[in-house]
Amino acid sequence: TGSQPAQTAQGKDHTAIFKGRCCFHRANAGETMAWSESVDTVLANKEGLAAFRTFLKSEFSEENVEFWLACEDFKKTKSSTKIASKARKIYSDFIQADAPKEINIDFHTKTNIFQNISEPTLSCFDAAQRSIYSLMAKDSFPRFLRSEVYKELVKKHQDRNQKRWLPFL
Repeated sequence: TGSQPAQTAQGKDHTAIFKGRCCFHRANAGETMAWSESVDTVLANKEGLAAFRTFLKSEFSEENVEFWLACEDFKKTKSSTKIASKARKIYSDFIQADAPKEINIDFHTKTNIFQNISEPTLSCFDAAQRSIYSLMAKDSFPRFLRSEVYKELVKKHQDRNQKRWLPFL
């Protein structure tokens, strides 16, 4: 069932939903299982993001996803005054030495941000964001998929969906 796109399972086409399956609807369980395909699917799903944050909190690395989310929000900023204030906030929260949620990025990237923070652009955190994304995707995400947080979420969705029996089509 892994070859079926997650979008199909969310649609109203019951023939597509049940193709190759027995007799009950597993859209939510399918979505949960789709999270295992990439960190993007988790970051784009409200419940998946919440579970990933809980896991990162347990590993004391929640600042990574918080920084990534702050950068996503920052890139949508339209007002130049808000760009400057949000950039300073991101810098003080995540980048500067001894920041309360300091992320682990290389010296070159950190120096580059410091040099550009006085006149920030919407792309000023891109290198740091790519670095943190890569860290989450290669390091934290595989551990998340093996975690009890993820296993419990999958089980919850499977249990919930097994209660929704539908007739054979």
